[in-house]
Amino acid sequence: MAEPELDVIGIGNALVDVLSHAEEDQVTRQGLVKGTMHLVDEARAHTLYEAMGPGIEMSGGSAANTVVGVASFGGRAHYVGKVRDDQLGEVFGHDLRATGVGYDTARATSGPPTGRCLILVTPDAQRTMSTFLGASVRLGPADVDRRLIARGKILYLEGYLFDPPEAQEAFRAAAAIAHEAGRKVALTLSDPFCVERHRAAFLDLVEHHVDILFANELEICALYQVRDFDAALPHVRGHCELAALTRSAKGSVLVSGDRVHVVRAHPVEAVVDTTGAGDLYASGVLYGLAQGLDLPTCGRLGSLAASEVIAHVGARPMVPLAELAAPVLG
Repeated sequence: MAEPELDVIGIGNALVDVLSHAEEDQVTRQGLVKGTMHLVDEARAHTLYEAMGPGIEMSGGSAANTVVGVASFGGRAHYVGKVRDDQLGEVFGHDLRATGVGYDTARATSGPPTGRCLILVTPDAQRTMSTFLGASVRLGPADVDRRLIARGKILYLEGYLFDPPEAQEAFRAAAAIAHEAGRKVALTLSDPFCVERHRAAFLDLVEHHVDILFANELEICALYQVRDFDAALPHVRGHCELAALTRSAKGSVLVSGDRVHVVRAHPVEAVVDTTGAGDLYASGVLYGLAQGLDLPTCGRLGSLAASEVIAHVGARPMVPLAELAAPVLG
């Protein structure tokens, strides 16, 4: 069997992020629940966009942010996600490739336009996301390249993409290809609302198709329908090889068999925007795993990456993570 050429291959919703600062009452007036992700249709996305203040636009999507983080650490990353053959689709592809991430998914020539995620950042640094999935929902098994998947050490699947049945088929097909090639499969639960919509399917994925699970405290409790974090640990320990669970300011916990590693949150002077914190935490852990590093070091790299991204607006690192990681890696 050939050695893998890539560290991480991510599959997710290919979106253009639009970020804007907003007061608490603006979130309430729009009927949104602060700190969560809401799926919206094209008309609602247009209404929300018109109500937003000045913003920053950049290619995004959860798994895309993660593989950009892997590349920033110096890793070799590739992304699979669907855009339309429109202006935003062109911008998405150019922007992603400019970060050093490989991207060559065929663009849709019909159907909805390229998706976008409208993000309101409140003064407490919480982000409330309204997502029009657009062309990203057209990703299906035909977009899964067997030869590409076999080239990566770790396949990383984004829970946000799990709504369309075709995407679920693509996930399972990609996971099967990865395992046939002797690779690892990782999944991020993405959002408590995603878990509520797809609990049974996620449980099946975690138990039968996933080696590495990423979740925050709310998501893992929602998955196992328990009230507190400690009660979720025995469940996840029996379901996958490794669970990397984030707890905001409390840091993170990596669970592997009987081993539990508690990792402190990396210090940050001020939290400006939590958008992408979980995505970049995953990039640090995935990069470390791909390099064969021990679990505590992987967790520290995740915390380091998350601390960098929450210190500014936007879900992409502004400082090369390889530079920040040098003291951690010695």
